[in-house]
Amino acid sequence: MRGYPQKDYQKIHKATINAAPQTIDSKAADWSKLLQFLCKMKTAELVFIPAPGMGHLVSTLEFAKRLLDREDRFSITVLVINDAFGPTDDGLLQSIAASDTRVRFIPLPQVDPPPKELSCKSVEKFITEFMENYRSLIEETIINRVLSASLPLAGLVVDMFCSSMIDVAHELGVPSYVFFTCNAAFFGFTLYLPTRHDQVGIEFRETDPESAIPSYVNPVPPGALPSLAFNKEGGYISFVNHGRKYQEADGIIINTFYELESHAVSSLFNDGIPPVYTVGPMIGLKGKTPSGDNQAKHEIMKWLDNQPPSSVVFLCFGSYGSFGEPQLKETALGLERSGHRFLWSIRLASVAEKLAKPTDADNLEEILPPGFLERTRGIGMICGWAPQVEVLAHKAIGGFVSHCGWNSILESLWHGVAIATWPLYAEQQTNAFQMVRDLGLAVELKIDYSLGSSVLVMAEEIEKAVRCLMEADGEVRKRVKEMSKKSREAVIEGGS
Repeated sequence: MRGYPQKDYQKIHKATINAAPQTIDSKAADWSKLLQFLCKMKTAELVFIPAPGMGHLVSTLEFAKRLLDREDRFSITVLVINDAFGPTDDGLLQSIAASDTRVRFIPLPQVDPPPKELSCKSVEKFITEFMENYRSLIEETIINRVLSASLPLAGLVVDMFCSSMIDVAHELGVPSYVFFTCNAAFFGFTLYLPTRHDQVGIEFRETDPESAIPSYVNPVPPGALPSLAFNKEGGYISFVNHGRKYQEADGIIINTFYELESHAVSSLFNDGIPPVYTVGPMIGLKGKTPSGDNQAKHEIMKWLDNQPPSSVVFLCFGSYGSFGEPQLKETALGLERSGHRFLWSIRLASVAEKLAKPTDADNLEEILPPGFLERTRGIGMICGWAPQVEVLAHKAIGGFVSHCGWNSILESLWHGVAIATWPLYAEQQTNAFQMVRDLGLAVELKIDYSLGSSVLVMAEEIEKAVRCLMEADGEVRKRVKEMSKKSREAVIEGGS
């Protein structure tokens, strides 16, 4: 390995593999096994390679911090990749760096992203190619700035979109671990794709029958599959390739916990699948307020302080969630007719780039039904960005209409807040399906909706879902409260 420091990394790799547990319990592999696998050496360096984007970055950094809390023989280097369409949250990185000196950040220079037209055809293909473009730079950075230090390299922890970095670990002679920011069921779906592709050879079709996917309890209808499953522009084949590559890793780290996804996790105990470590729920409980939004946060929390307990339904749709004017009008009517108090985060889609984040709305009077703001002044609040973690933790929140991003699901379960499902993009349709049909932990508003759909979700549907969600003695609420307790037990000493 030309240019490498004079250390026998192949020997280190072999020693680490020999330290790995050879058996797996009936439950997911636990923290102690992961730490045994990594801690053959007295002191070692781990390199984390997260994909850009808050949904990936927050849970990855939370895992890094928790790992250091559990084991003091590590130091961690995080290679920071800027979003192709916007800056990384430097404030978040600085707060992590200030709180734990064992986490070192190395910002990487921007590489040329794929053509922007590709993002309109397949977001998954765009992100995958964007990360692959970093491969040589990441390898050079590890060689020149990590291997040159005194600590031996214990392994690479790579994001689910960075499966090509598994080859970098192979070349360096160290183990690789995939940090999967989605859930265990979707990881099982990703492993299912290569097997299906070898048999069928084409993308899914909307006319296909339901699919028997081992990681889901019930057969999955086409409408509950993510849009990438149907994408002929590279999205589908990108995840087929990811599914193949994951099987070359030394371990899979998933942000979930066994009690939540016992069926999905158990389905992964098969030959050919690397050891699976369920290390969740990994959520940033303190949250992070973007620069300039402190006043907005203060006003939101002050308004919630004046509401009765469990009386407010919270509507928020993630970093990229937005709707057009017709859908906003229907949502407003549904909320008003439900009679419940509400906190509604409204964001408008960027007209410039598909992957650009939505912006706050300045002209609500023109967008929403005439008189709506005046009629709901006493019971509702509309905001732009919202501090989701803090809002879900507030005693006034009784329900959450959500896009079903996995981080949002974990946050709502942690705080015991039931969800009404309204998926928009990525794997959110399968998340919604799992939460409603497999787990019974959510109220179905929509499962098969996708961002940009021409089909409106009507006011009557929204009203019905909100009323069901806010039932004080509803079965879903009871189950969510029980799962909230289990989620907290999972992360204490002796938990799963």
